Amino acid sequence: VKKRTTYAEPRTVEVPPSGPVAETEHAPRQSGPSAPEVFTKAAAVVETALSYAGVRYRYGGTTRKGMDCSGLLFVSFQEHEVPLPRVSSQMADTGEKVRLGNIRKGDLLFFNTRKRGRKINHVGLVVEVRGDDIRFIHSTTSRGVIVSSLREGYWNYAFVKATRVF
Repeated sequence: VKKRTTYAEPRTVEVPPSGPVAETEHAPRQSGPSAPEVFTKAAAVVETALSYAGVRYRYGGTTRKGMDCSGLLFVSFQEHEVPLPRVSSQMADTGEKVRLGNIRKGDLLFFNTRKRGRKINHVGLVVEVRGDDIRFIHSTTSRGVIVSSLREGYWNYAFVKATRVF
């Protein structure tokens, strides 16, 4: 049984400075990379993944000789020093869940392509969002590394969830 969690309004706490503070110290601190850095890194990962377009499918592969869906993403993220698990079902546990209406370039899409079972077994990387058309790169057993649309019946039916790593 899955437990449903509800959250109250976010709490904010302000702490006054303990002594004299120079004006430059009043600037807000950022705990992570800025928004432009995130978009740049996401775009770089997408460009790397797109460079593998046309590579044939190979189960467990991570080279231009052949690669599977999770291998494609693992290599693309690794090239930009972003750690990601090697297996799609484990990748699904990283990042934060994103609604399709908020999807953006660089997000991960997860699928269950088996008729039986509920385990995630396929992953793709969002390369473009135009309105309600979400295009993603992935590696298929029949056509290798290609770009597909989530609007296609097969992928829309198999879709499970989306996450954001950046």
